[in-house]
Amino acid sequence: MDYDQIAREFLVLLRGRRSQVAWSRRLGYRSNVAYSWESGRRWPTAAETFRAAARSGIDTQQAIIKFYGNPPPWLDTLDLATPQAVAQILNDLRGKTSVSDLARRAELSRYSVSRWCSGHTQPRLPDFLRIMQAASLRTIDFLAAFVDPEAIPAIADVWGRLEARRRGAAAYPWTQAILRAIELDDYLATPAHEEGWIADRLGIDIEVERRCMDFMEHTGQIAWTGTHWRQEVLAVDTRRHATVNRELKRHWTRVAADRIADAAPGQFSYNVFTVSRKDFERIRELHLSYFHALRTIVGESDDCEVVAVANVQLFALDDSAPEPNTDE
Repeated sequence: MDYDQIAREFLVLLRGRRSQVAWSRRLGYRSNVAYSWESGRRWPTAAETFRAAARSGIDTQQAIIKFYGNPPPWLDTLDLATPQAVAQILNDLRGKTSVSDLARRAELSRYSVSRWCSGHTQPRLPDFLRIMQAASLRTIDFLAAFVDPEAIPAIADVWGRLEARRRGAAAYPWTQAILRAIELDDYLATPAHEEGWIADRLGIDIEVERRCMDFMEHTGQIAWTGTHWRQEVLAVDTRRHATVNRELKRHWTRVAADRIADAAPGQFSYNVFTVSRKDFERIRELHLSYFHALRTIVGESDDCEVVAVANVQLFALDDSAPEPNTDE
């Protein structure tokens, strides 16, 4: 992605119909800083960008909540237009990824990334977008939380493909497993792709395999190498679409239920209990910690030998109030 171009177009959207001079004055500058930003002669920091977004009338706190899916714990205590808030966002997104690995992925200086993540200095807007992509692959979703992504020409086409993938995720839920199947060492060791190999490996109908492969090829999630299919997309993030997210959870829960009914191999456990509200929250935090640890192990695993599903479920039977959204 051309992060400079994306930054320019995003800043133009924040200015709206105001003249560059009027917008610069509204932001408290005596010089025509809007012209400098939009021409790429200089860039606002990430914190300056958040301040400009707020001055343009965007509810920046709601935008962050939309991006995260839930209000992050620090949101009420940190001003978004500060280096500390920017550092918090970067650290949230990178998780346990080291600064060195993050800098390498973003093709940026490790020293600079370290200072940004500590809040000692701030990244310019294009660098902020670049490092966000390296940390989470969600730069476009971040921008979409603030403005209409279709109004940013540099990402409009990519956004269209992302949305098509998300809408199709509920219609073709087995694409998640098929994407993982074409990573398998056994699949890559075959002389060439053979229709039905994946269906046999995953225990699905060959027609399901065929429809999913067609959809993924059409939406650019896989590409043909000449002998095998190769993934072009690591995962489809469905957090923006609650109904799609719920349908995918229902699908994989049904898959687990079917395996239980068939006495298929797997670990299926449950425990119905009573507990205090305080201890219920402790258990919920334990589930979240487990899920984070699981994802870390998956991310660090070198060999691709098994396609697996982990269903993590915890709910209060006597409480009809919606549980906090803990989607990852």
